[in-house]
Amino acid sequence: MPHLKPDEVAQAAQIACLLEVSADKPGNVTRHKDFRDLKHEDLLLSAVAIGPAIREAGEKTIVGETILRAIRDTRRFVAYNNTNLGIVLLFAPLAKASGSGRLRESLRGVLASLAVDDAQKAYQAIRLANPGGIGRLEKYDIGEEEVDITLSEAMWLAKDRDSIAREYVTNFENTFELGYPCLMRYWVESHKLLDSIVQTYLTILAEVPDTHIGRIRGLSTAKHISQRAKRALKSGGVFSAQGRQKVAELDRFLREEDGGLNPGTTADLVTASIFVALLEGGLYEMPYGKWRG
Repeated sequence: MPHLKPDEVAQAAQIACLLEVSADKPGNVTRHKDFRDLKHEDLLLSAVAIGPAIREAGEKTIVGETILRAIRDTRRFVAYNNTNLGIVLLFAPLAKASGSGRLRESLRGVLASLAVDDAQKAYQAIRLANPGGIGRLEKYDIGEEEVDITLSEAMWLAKDRDSIAREYVTNFENTFELGYPCLMRYWVESHKLLDSIVQTYLTILAEVPDTHIGRIRGLSTAKHISQRAKRALKSGGVFSAQGRQKVAELDRFLREEDGGLNPGTTADLVTASIFVALLEGGLYEMPYGKWRG
């Protein structure tokens, strides 16, 4: 992993968000399609807002503080909707780990060191972001003002119902072993960055039923959408005419209820995969340079 300065890590985070929202992923807000209560410009503002928190994510702050500051800063620009909680939860430990050594090895140490204070601040951030469909727990619920478990322990409790929590307990398995390598491969083969991002999104969605949809509409609906993504990929995805037709059909299906079937967690995992690609390859080698092997 190339050594990046704090400003470059922050830029990588902002660029990852901007690239993700620029790609025409089915069912998400994109530069061409809004939701009734969430607009493309909201996500652009949110991408810029997280920069200062990510810049300071090295030795100066704990992961929980980075999460809380990023959400507070986002709320200054977008006050009425959750635009980036999942992204921030994924970016904060990655940014913390980016300062030394191999990224994933360093990340393992960051995740192992998460403490109660990280959990308390992350809980504050989640309450502030107020995401939909989060549900309630009998113990250690997000609504509790004080918690006495570490952030790693909190994520372990949520891992079966939330793919972002699962990343924390698997050392970001889906990001490093599915999203990032697929993005690299699609980009090398096609030299079409935004199409590669959409294809990566379809690949993750096909393999990992979206837990945002699962919490709101049930696991059977999430699995059905994964099957539709698999069919689109089998037809070539965005890299073939038949595949693009399947992707368009999936997009129409997901948008029938004004964002009710938004695979938002999948989009978060894609954004983390882009962030890792920028960190691992070097900020100035994507998209115009060559991927590092």
